[in-house]
Parts: sequence; C-alpha cells; structure tokens
Amino acid sequence: MAKQCVVTGRKTRSGNKRSHAMNANKRTWKANLHKVRILVDGKPKRVWVSARALKSGKVERV
Repeated sequence: MAKQCVVTGRKTRSGNKRSHAMNANKRTWKANLHKVRILVDGKPKRVWVSARALKSGKVERV
C-alpha cells in the first residue's frame, strides 16, 4: 500500500517543475507523513499520519 495519511488522506501529489524559461519537467511533492501508533477501531496500530493531523490534535497517540 502506498504512503497515505489514514486521517486526512494526504498523499504524494504530482505536477510540473517550472524553470525561469517556463520549461516543464515532471516532479512530485511528498506529504509530511510519520509512522505512529494510534488507536484504530479500539486497537493500537502503526499507520502513516500527516504532521498536520498530529499537530492539530486529530490523532491521539498510544
């Protein structure tokens, strides 16, 4: 399974890198994900969670 936040759904995004001459090259932006232990359906589980979800208090660590 690809790295994706289980709370917010954030994952790798793709787009173009643009030079000063507006040349386009494919690139990716990776989400700031951390592997943490949280309660999922009442059981502790190690999952990928975004840093924004951790900072905002949407996730309770175990």
